[in-house]
Amino acid sequence: MSSTKIWTHKGTFLLAAVGSAVGLGNLWRFPYLAGENGGGAFILIYAVTIMMVGIPILIAETLLGRAGRRSPIMGMKYLTESHGTSKGWRAIGWMGAAAAFIILSFYSVIAGWAIHYTGLLFSGSLDGASADAIGDSFGDLLASPGLLLTYHTLFIAASGLIVGLGIHKGIESGLRWMMPALFLILLIVLGYGVMVGDAGAALSFLFTFNFDDLSLEGWLQAMGQSFFTLSLGMGAIMAYGAYMSSETSLTKTAISIAVVDTLIALMAGVAIFALVFGSGMEAAQGPGLMFVTLPIAFAELPGGSILGGVFFVLVIGAAITSSISLIEPVAAFIVERFGLSRPVAVGLMVSACWLLGLATVFSFNIWAEGTISHQLFGRSPFDVLEFITNVLMPLGGLLIALFAGWALSREEVVKEMSTHAGWFEVWQFLVRFIAPTAVAFVFLRTMPQVEGYVAPAIGAVIIIGAFTAGRTFMVRR
Repeated sequence: MSSTKIWTHKGTFLLAAVGSAVGLGNLWRFPYLAGENGGGAFILIYAVTIMMVGIPILIAETLLGRAGRRSPIMGMKYLTESHGTSKGWRAIGWMGAAAAFIILSFYSVIAGWAIHYTGLLFSGSLDGASADAIGDSFGDLLASPGLLLTYHTLFIAASGLIVGLGIHKGIESGLRWMMPALFLILLIVLGYGVMVGDAGAALSFLFTFNFDDLSLEGWLQAMGQSFFTLSLGMGAIMAYGAYMSSETSLTKTAISIAVVDTLIALMAGVAIFALVFGSGMEAAQGPGLMFVTLPIAFAELPGGSILGGVFFVLVIGAAITSSISLIEPVAAFIVERFGLSRPVAVGLMVSACWLLGLATVFSFNIWAEGTISHQLFGRSPFDVLEFITNVLMPLGGLLIALFAGWALSREEVVKEMSTHAGWFEVWQFLVRFIAPTAVAFVFLRTMPQVEGYVAPAIGAVIIIGAFTAGRTFMVRR
């Protein structure tokens, strides 16, 4: 068994997992998806999928991390050897690490936009600006590779510094003060939105269940958001689970993570839509909701510049807590596999991510059209990277559910979960059948959008994964 370090406090895994889950997905993606898909109906589907799919896979991924006590890659190597399963299951670790690496490369660039808007709002540069001027400022930001590169560098360097300090001095200490501070800031922004915005309209919008406004695509987006918001399938939860105390309840912790993550998303939604409706704007603003619509709202409301700056500090902090969880799976593998010190391993990983991030930086300006990426895929380099992660994460989550549900014995799962047999039966049914089916449905929905020969290749991967699952079931002791 590995001598992997354990979190100093039992509650740290909860902080770490919530920090990983709470990020741009809660503060940016969740509100604009709800805005585009009828509010309450979208949230209802999202909540049901969290319970039926998100929590069972979250338990499964944490369980694999704690059982392996290693980085995701080395942990899956240990688990396949100790359980006599096919070596093909080691792909779970590699896919998670690859997804984390690629996501961090473009996540850092997008998080850099928040740095830009923090400066604009605190400086008062947007005071009195027209909606067109604020919209143009976002376009100017994307058209400036120098600015994007500067923010990208600052953000990824800050994230790397925290992880480089170590499990206890860096990640654990940072999360212990960052997470409460971020929650406090969110409460301040929510209070501001209630006082100066239209909280009644926001609450009515978010909690009125009009399924006529929810298309099939909206259902799938709600299901997909419930999966992606918990940081599943990218190695972070497995890496953090390796440091989790054996006495900590997996079930209670997973439910707590899902509840807190959903609560924060709803609080952000109320705050954002109160400001949007209070400024007389529409909810369905799409991806521009945070970086165009909200700055317009802040510019029109009393004290908006200061509170707007505070809000984007929240966005930066939430993004950092997510980014450090993206660094950890790969950095931990480098330390274990090559015996390098943690600062060197983190430096190598962050430097490589920074280089890959240049593809995203240039996707919005000098590589916007005419590149080989457009010629081969009809997409920008950023779109291609995002698409790859949209394949790796759900496929990894699907395989995690299958491996935990079929390969692990009843005795070890009950022991790890510290639960009664009744809940084990429910969980096992969900991870064996319901969760994989739901994740595969969301995943396969993207297939018609894939160009030519790529779709059959992805289909082949799914078939191979299913075959491997069958082999695991047959050879399981």
